[in-house]
Amino acid sequence: MAVARTLADWAHALDPSEDDRALARRSLRDTLAVTLAARDHPLVPLTRGLPEEARWAAIGHVLDFDDLHLPSTTHISVVCVPAVLATGGGERDYLAAAGVMARLGTALGWRHYTDGWHATCTAGAPAAAAGAALALGLPADRVATAMALAVPAAGGVQRAFGTDAKSLQVGFAAHAGVRAARLAAAGADADPTALDQWFAIMGGDPAALDTGGDAVPDGLATKVHPCCYAMQRPIEAVRSLGPIDHSAVERIEVEAPEATLHPLIHHRPDTGLQAKFSLEYAVAAAVLDGHPGFAGFTDRAALRPEARRLVAAVRVRATPGGHGLLDGSTTVRVRTRDGAVLDTILDLPAGAPRRPATDTELAAKFADCGADVPEHVDRTTWSNAPDLLRSQFPGALGDDPRGDTPNTEGDG
Repeated sequence: MAVARTLADWAHALDPSEDDRALARRSLRDTLAVTLAARDHPLVPLTRGLPEEARWAAIGHVLDFDDLHLPSTTHISVVCVPAVLATGGGERDYLAAAGVMARLGTALGWRHYTDGWHATCTAGAPAAAAGAALALGLPADRVATAMALAVPAAGGVQRAFGTDAKSLQVGFAAHAGVRAARLAAAGADADPTALDQWFAIMGGDPAALDTGGDAVPDGLATKVHPCCYAMQRPIEAVRSLGPIDHSAVERIEVEAPEATLHPLIHHRPDTGLQAKFSLEYAVAAAVLDGHPGFAGFTDRAALRPEARRLVAAVRVRATPGGHGLLDGSTTVRVRTRDGAVLDTILDLPAGAPRRPATDTELAAKFADCGADVPEHVDRTTWSNAPDLLRSQFPGALGDDPRGDTPNTEGDG
């Protein structure tokens, strides 16, 4: 199977259903909400001067509150929404990009993820190229060329998790796609089979590329807590036990398939970013905060003495196997100093595709993102979203807040 041409032809011919379009609208609102929520994050000034799609993607991902495609283990919308918006695209272009990313990531497989690749970036760069190329009005053969031109930048590794580099490399993936699409539009040439060769080197399975079904097969998971998706289920399991007196806790035992714990690499977090990738902290925060939100994932929160004590009290048993972040179930057992035991088993957290977030849960999420966020997301469409983002995040490459006219004739 010619990977690039197959996916480019599918993307160019996509005729979205109403369910597909509803998913696109939810994805736009969710991505805008989590991006606006990060307006005061320390990463924002660091991204000044980057192209706008890179800024929007990096800022949108830094809180780790954006949606996830579970079969591919990729954060689809935070790459595809900025890439499409920056090139003047809309709903259908997003769905094409998201569908390419879902299919590429799924065909790369769980082994690709467990080998240490950040699939959001590896699958994201070619997908962003496809969406941006369609937004620029390119035919299917040039969409395939754009995807091939994105191959040199289709990288990213999990050791970045818990640092600024994680969200920045997501921004780089979005920019790689837009850059590739603009080069293809300008006439740059590339062999589309370069994507096929990259796909094979990365261990992809061509037989797993399925262009049937919904635009985004299996839908998207919405987060209700601003941290790694692998932490959503343990947090919800603890919350299901009701209020717990943290001072009475002696030990907390967690059992889950090892695959579901793979991204949780920080066992004794010292920063808020590290805390977003710590199973032990997920459990501690759920006990202390009830519904862990933004305040629960700051540096100060991660260093709370009571949080440090609970983190040290967590014992994890990883059962062998699994091929995804929601495989099997999670068991949580809380033992208190007086000998009492509270335990539960949870299969699906709130926001999973088979347990969609309720309107109430989404409204609470948007409200947590900032007082004016619900108003913004409720009235924003694909056509006016770029203006909203530009007004909130000035200083992208090409912006000149002084109003000076750039010198286009060179310095001599």
